[in-house]
Formats: sequence, C-alpha cells, structure tokens
Amino acid sequence: MLAGSVPGVVAVAAGGWALPDNDGIRVREMGSYYVGGKSITLDDAESRDAFAAQGQPPVQVNPNGDFETGQVYVQYVRLARPRGSLPVLMWHGGGLTGASFETTPDGRPGWQQHLLAGGHDVYVADGFGGGRAPWQRYPEISQSEPLFRTKQELWELFRIGPPGSYATDPAKRRPYPDTLFPVAAFDEFVKQVVPRFRTYDQSTQAGYDALVAKVGPNVILTHSAAGPLGFAATIAAPGHVRAHVAIEPSGAPDPSTVDFSRLRRIPHLVIWGDHLDADGSWAELYTSTRRFHDALRKAGGRSTWIDLPAEGYRGSSHMIMMDRNSDKVAALINSWLEENVKG
Repeated sequence: MLAGSVPGVVAVAAGGWALPDNDGIRVREMGSYYVGGKSITLDDAESRDAFAAQGQPPVQVNPNGDFETGQVYVQYVRLARPRGSLPVLMWHGGGLTGASFETTPDGRPGWQQHLLAGGHDVYVADGFGGGRAPWQRYPEISQSEPLFRTKQELWELFRIGPPGSYATDPAKRRPYPDTLFPVAAFDEFVKQVVPRFRTYDQSTQAGYDALVAKVGPNVILTHSAAGPLGFAATIAAPGHVRAHVAIEPSGAPDPSTVDFSRLRRIPHLVIWGDHLDADGSWAELYTSTRRFHDALRKAGGRSTWIDLPAEGYRGSSHMIMMDRNSDKVAALINSWLEENVKG
C-alpha cells in the first residue's frame, strides 16, 4: 500500500497477495457452535390448524412453550500455524448470511479463504434470523414480519445497475458499464439472500457481543448493516476487539455520543465502493461514517479510509467481497492487518 495524500487514507498498490495453493492452508480444526441467546416462554397464543403433509388433513398445534431465541451461528476454521496474531470475525449484511464471505457466486475463492491464506483463523457468523441462526415466531414474538427483497431491489440497492436497469430477462438487464460485480452470476447470488427482520438488531448485537467475549482478542470484519453492530461491539469491548474493518457500513455512531478515549488504540479500516450517488441513502451513510472517522482521528485514534474508485477500482458494487477484483481488496485488508494489528 502507498501513502495517500489525505491523512488516514491509503492508496492501493497495483500488485497484491497471490492466493496460495490449497496445500498452503494447513487447518488444525474446523467446526461450529451457537452463542448468545436466551430462553423465552410463550403462553398466551391460540392453538391453530397447521399443514401436516400432502393429502392429509391439518392438525391442531399449540404454539405455547419454552424457546431459545437470539442466538448467533458461528462456523470457525483454525489454522495449524496461524501467522496472523488474531482471529477475524466476519459479520454479514442485512438479508444476507455468512455465505457472503465463503465463495463468490461465480465460484472464485471468497474472503474466508483469502483471510485464511493471510494467516488468520476465521469465524464466519450467521446473525440472528439469517442462515443457520433461527428466527422467532411471527406474530406472537417477532414485532414485525420479515421483509423479502425482490431481485430488482437487490440489483439497484446493491448498485449493480442504475435505477430502472433491471429486467426479468437477464439478457435485458443493463448493469453499470464499469461494474465489477459478476453480472452473469447475479441470479446465483440471489439464491443466498434470506428474509430480513428489521427488529432483530438488539438481539443480534447481544449475540455478537457474546461471540466477542467467547473468542477473546480478535478483529471484526463487518459488511453493510453489520457495520453499526461492529462499531458498538468495539466501543463496548475495546479489550477484546483489537481492530474493526468496516465494508460499506450502514452508518456509524454519532461522535457526540462516543468516548473516543476507549478507541484510541483500536485501528479502524473503512472501505467504500462506487456509484454511491445512485441512491441518496448511500450518500447519507457515507457522510455519517466519515464524520465518525474524522472525529476518531481528531481524538488521536487510528482510522484508515479507502474509496476504491479513487484508487483506480471503478465499478465496485455494494458486494465488494464478490466483485471481480475481490481478491485484490482482500489482499489490501490482509496487508492492512499485518501492518496495523498486533496481538
């Protein structure tokens, strides 16, 4: 990486890490567990008829009883000889799962493998309500019904193409001319999208905080809606969170509410893609995050800001970990961790 002209902003070198052969990644252990959550009792719901099986009459079900709720699913891979001093916890965006980091929709290695190749143990999480983490009964417990995003919303919101450019027929879709997203694999990507529960942030935060405490000293890598959860986890547990890498975070804390003395020794890396003017909400999130970045630096903290288009990577979508240059951005993250994060 080269020093940028703006303090706290770095340029990306043209080269990067080459992903080693799989033989270069020696795994000591892999597995999974659930963390966080609490017991909850439902006792005032009415019994109802429920579908039993094809061709059979419905059966009456009593929905009352004890449940576990709020837990986060974690898949971990621990290396035989990790070179990175700290494990990386990877938290996905809204309506997505940890699959975002595992493999790109067109079949290239995902950031999980790139971070492993960089020498870090990796913990990929499914936040509450996503992937292999369960969700609550609706309407008895959940405060709102899940949201199901259409392909058009995903295409436009994730900045693969401008508003009005989506079509049901893939041949008629009009992506940004410079897009780095693998457009031919868009429908494959959509297969991993799950319903989003907008009332689960507090439960998910508690689950992620429990994960931070369980793992101990770590690096958090967040994407999109997980960004604010990562900032909050860092502020709550600066003794455990030793760095936060935020990929297009959905905002950041109001600096007036933050005790920056807790964060001065915690380096932050914030990365943004292209076409942020396509939707006014992206500009607002960019501005609020920049305000936090500037305030942290003014308070004596360490925060690095990277606009990928300014570094020559035009056409980056919101799904930066899936773009065709995702390996180069992963190399940048690995290099930044090596330079900025100690045990």
